[in-house]
Amino acid sequence: MEARVTEQTAADSAAVAVSRIALGVEYKGARYRGYQRQVDGVPSVQQALEEALTRVAGGHQVSLSCAGRTDALVHASGQVVHFDTDVERTPHAWVMGANANLPADISVTWAREMPAHFDARFSAMSRRYRYVIYNDLIRPAHLAEEVTWNHRPLDLARMREAAKCLVGTHDFSAFRARQCQAKSPVKTVHHLELLESGRLIVIDIRANAFLHHMVRNVAGVLMTIGAGERPVDWARQVLESRRRELGGVTAHPYGLYLVHVEYPTEFLLPERYLGPHFLSGLPDCMAIRA
Repeated sequence: MEARVTEQTAADSAAVAVSRIALGVEYKGARYRGYQRQVDGVPSVQQALEEALTRVAGGHQVSLSCAGRTDALVHASGQVVHFDTDVERTPHAWVMGANANLPADISVTWAREMPAHFDARFSAMSRRYRYVIYNDLIRPAHLAEEVTWNHRPLDLARMREAAKCLVGTHDFSAFRARQCQAKSPVKTVHHLELLESGRLIVIDIRANAFLHHMVRNVAGVLMTIGAGERPVDWARQVLESRRRELGGVTAHPYGLYLVHVEYPTEFLLPERYLGPHFLSGLPDCMAIRA
């Protein structure tokens, strides 16, 4: 009996010693096959992060869960991940140690110890993306892998009017990739705004969840309408059709950023500007966060 009590006490002590750590992460996705670790060893953001954090943990393997598995070539300025560890490090040590071992296109921005019931993916209430378009006749030499170049003059007023029908709870089947594995195509878009800064047009969208390629397909429809190639009401027609083949071309991945993940206030996660960095001076950049 005494042996069983001792074993239980040891098990309880071990459980208490395990900490759940959440991290904020930003990255340029241009040279990665997406966030998720790949079975064929192709570079991924997850692999780079886990290898760096494992070094900080003194060789103890770190396995990450994330808020959103971004696709190949897609960026993030507000990704959130978590992991469990029995290694003791300060939040500052996790941040600085990880960054010392990461490539230049991935950065950990903050670290915080979380309660055991926090989950980077399943605790999230909403996710927010920004799709950045460089609208000019000449392709940009700078930011070439961080914005989507569109040479057609885009009418922002038409795009804003077309976007209105996409706000709310809808069946977004016409905006999902054929390989999408989501159980339901019904999602709630909380806001969809179009912002302008010089030659940049930013599609800013927040929803409870997103389908595979949903933001890029929305961007493709809105750019087609902005270029005058389809009427403003085409966005509604595509939505109501629920048929992906009627939704036009999927926009390029380069301009897409995961910029914010919303969690219940009980978790008190650090707040940063939405990003990406080159949009930090965008009018109402902070005020539009809902």
